[in-house]
Amino acid sequence: MSEAPASILVINVCRIGDTLLATPAIRALARMWPEARITVLGHPKRVEVIEHLPFVAEVGAITKQRALFRGWLQAPRYDLAIVYGHDQALVRYALRVARQVVAFRQQDAALNARLYRCVEEAPAYSEHAVDGALRLIKALGIPMAGKRLSFALHESERRAAADRLAALGLEGVHPLIGLKIASFPTKAYRDWPVDHFVELCERIRARWPDAGFIIFGGPDERDNIAAAQRRIGGRCAAFSDLSLREAGAVMSFLDAYVGVDTGPTHIMGAFDIPIVAMFHCKLPRSLYGPLEHPCDFSLDHPRLGQGCDETTAMAELSVDAVAGQLAAALGAYRDRAGANSAR
Repeated sequence: MSEAPASILVINVCRIGDTLLATPAIRALARMWPEARITVLGHPKRVEVIEHLPFVAEVGAITKQRALFRGWLQAPRYDLAIVYGHDQALVRYALRVARQVVAFRQQDAALNARLYRCVEEAPAYSEHAVDGALRLIKALGIPMAGKRLSFALHESERRAAADRLAALGLEGVHPLIGLKIASFPTKAYRDWPVDHFVELCERIRARWPDAGFIIFGGPDERDNIAAAQRRIGGRCAAFSDLSLREAGAVMSFLDAYVGVDTGPTHIMGAFDIPIVAMFHCKLPRSLYGPLEHPCDFSLDHPRLGQGCDETTAMAELSVDAVAGQLAAALGAYRDRAGANSAR
């Protein structure tokens, strides 16, 4: 670009994980043009995960339906827009409100001709999702500013989370381990069996009798996580009614986390807390695993590279394997906690 943009719009209407997977690209924009005001528009129920990032000035909601009616009666208010996905309504909205637009190639040749940069995507499942998001930034010649995901909390959110833990009798409980036992229904093949989670908790409690557990999930998972909570017993809490930000604030107090490949696991990947994420062989760690994480103990399915589809059961990932990684993760937590207390 001939001049540094003063205002930048990023549109990324997607699920929780994909919203977070674009944060390295947004950070790169901010590093390149630190004086620019960056606005991020995303899915109404998920864009909140972007709130409080120090390099984002404004966060708002948009859908492809709403985009049809927006931006018609005003002059362009953004110097540059970055649009993720293939919803043409969102690209057309960006073209109405921004002077220059960068997006992936759409199915409409006339629309592509109006883009400042029309970017080719990599073949499916050929690169990490963070690298895929960075393609739109690299098309502008902008250098990366790291590949770590970003999620930021306000101190008031941390205080509210501490109060929640205290009310449940979990204040000062160590190790405190977070669990995400299920993904979403359309990707249920990524789920590790609840029986395996129960056995894992039994093994951890046998080694660390004071351990506490927190199960995270959404309202549609309430019955399943309540059943898992009863089976695990002891110091075990279940949260199915928290917002994404409230859940993230509780996660920030964990000593370690074990979860399937889904949105909250990506939130957890933004903290410097040991994480054991479990990846199905169809969507392996090389595509969605934490990057540049100091305490990553994540696991791939044992049949990775051996032929795999949605019928390949996550149950084949053994409790032994996950328990070994979690024990190593808790060891890393103790080492880090000891080093911090010695300072």
